[in-house]
Amino acid sequence: MATKLAIQPGQSRVADLIGAARLATGAVGGVADLAQAVHMAILGHVPAPVGRPLALATSLVYRSVRGVAGLAGGGLEHSLARLQPLLGERSGWAGREAVLAALNGVLGDRLAQDNNPLAIPMQFRRNGQPLAFTPPSAAPGGRVLVLAHGLCMNDLQWQRNGHDHGAMLERERGYTPVYLHYNTGRHISENGDDFAHKLEALLAGWPVPVEELVIVGHSMGGLLARSACHYGAQAGHRWLAHLSKLVFLGSPHQGAPLERGGNWVHLLTDFTPYTAPFTRLAKLRSAGITDLRHGSLLDSDWVGRDRFAHGAALPAPVPLPEGVACYAVAGTIGKDASQLSGRMAGDGLVPLASALGQHPDPLRSLAIPVAHQATVYGVNHMVLLDSPQVAQHLLAWL
Repeated sequence: MATKLAIQPGQSRVADLIGAARLATGAVGGVADLAQAVHMAILGHVPAPVGRPLALATSLVYRSVRGVAGLAGGGLEHSLARLQPLLGERSGWAGREAVLAALNGVLGDRLAQDNNPLAIPMQFRRNGQPLAFTPPSAAPGGRVLVLAHGLCMNDLQWQRNGHDHGAMLERERGYTPVYLHYNTGRHISENGDDFAHKLEALLAGWPVPVEELVIVGHSMGGLLARSACHYGAQAGHRWLAHLSKLVFLGSPHQGAPLERGGNWVHLLTDFTPYTAPFTRLAKLRSAGITDLRHGSLLDSDWVGRDRFAHGAALPAPVPLPEGVACYAVAGTIGKDASQLSGRMAGDGLVPLASALGQHPDPLRSLAIPVAHQATVYGVNHMVLLDSPQVAQHLLAWL
């Protein structure tokens, strides 16, 4: 098989094309694996004198398919790299950021493992560009606001229907907003550890003395912030001393039912040898997605474990950071508190109790003060990003 080129992540046309080529090559291999597994399951019921030769021949055919796909993919990568001068450096096609964010949410762990240039590197940004405070940009203030987006999203999506919570808090409360951009398909604990180190570097290099640090996390972003606090404390990071407030917007602290439902798909396909190969399709979802099943924040929740196993132990409880005021907003599609469906469905993705950190087991409940909780009615998970009610709570708390 041809050697893969080392392509740095970025916004070049070649990086995009090579990343897509690697995905296509991997898809061909995945389909071949699936087809071979189904074929072998059928041949397993053919008498040995006939079945064995057929099985050997079948294996050879599928091995050839994978080999040809690998060679073709490697050749395409080298050809594209040589076309770099003609294709140009920048890749600015419409919708690129949203498509890459969704792709990373679903397959981001594999993209990172394969060094695919489509994998999103973690960084702080403003206006979709790497963080920089250079003229003619205004000098930052000492009140730092970091916003962390959710699964399959990117930092630009804090802007929704003309509203951006970060820009509002900059205008109304004097914060300097910084937006985290990251690969949401990786384990939350991996991203949390990286986030902690990024925050340490951010505050160490801040152009003016830091007076205060506030983190606002939407959905998975809230879990990421909690994980970062844990790993930052372990590493003795200084940024925690500046952290005054954490705000969670629809974060699934106790997990998300949709991921638990997805975990049943592969259990059902495992029932027969003919459907068992299709379990691989159900297991395509990323590590970040499976972490949302119960809100896993630590490496110990998944290292050495089958993340798809049903009935696995619940993740280790992670308390809120000491000395930090924590706030939680839960959305519900119900129009008022009397609607049972709204309480159960929450914002359509995250139940009310999960978003508020509530759990029947006191050891697992986050015990966010009632005065620091808010329930917003008639909104779904995404509307939390531009809801006037959410904006008012942010202004009151911050």
